[in-house]
Amino acid sequence: MLRSHIDHIVITAPSLEVGVEYVRQTLGVIPQVGGEHPRMGTHNSVLKLGEKRYLEVIAINPNALQPDRPRWFRLDDPDASEPIRLATWIAHTNDIHAAATASPIPLGEVESMSRGQMNWLITLPADGSLPLQGIAPTLIQWPPGVHPAATLPESGCTLVRLEGFHPEAEKVVRMLEFIGFEGAFRVSPLPLDQKPYLVAHIQTPKGVRQLSASF
Repeated sequence: MLRSHIDHIVITAPSLEVGVEYVRQTLGVIPQVGGEHPRMGTHNSVLKLGEKRYLEVIAINPNALQPDRPRWFRLDDPDASEPIRLATWIAHTNDIHAAATASPIPLGEVESMSRGQMNWLITLPADGSLPLQGIAPTLIQWPPGVHPAATLPESGCTLVRLEGFHPEAEKVVRMLEFIGFEGAFRVSPLPLDQKPYLVAHIQTPKGVRQLSASF
């Protein structure tokens, strides 16, 4: 039986320093240095949000070689109106190949990825786009017994719930049913002329704060 859960949320930014500062100002905590993704020419910082959950700030690595394909998460095609934003979320699945096949929304190919000593499988559209503008999740599968959050220090923050807003909300709901999703994610409809967006509600040492976009 297919099962999937929230794995992590992804903040994209014009630089890692700018993204980390946005998290510091919004949540009152500082993500720690993560590492580099050689295949994508990106690097990240990470923050624990509970057991097997975390926040990722990701940006183009100015010191990396240009990849031979579009970078993930639309980093090559940023939205000028939202330079820093909660761009998408990642769902962990127990069978990524079966889940990608079952999804009624095209998620791209299942590809191998690495950061330092960590390796995993992830779904990636060839053009670097985000499924349903990031409201539908990217799928990930970690090796048995491996998860980045296990090695991260406690941050005092936990993900309470994640909300998505999209003109075609029913497509997201259907996709989540097909991949056996369980968890605190809700998607609501928007008028056709409004831009999709995500909101993460995060418990911090100073109360519940929201991550969405910095304007």
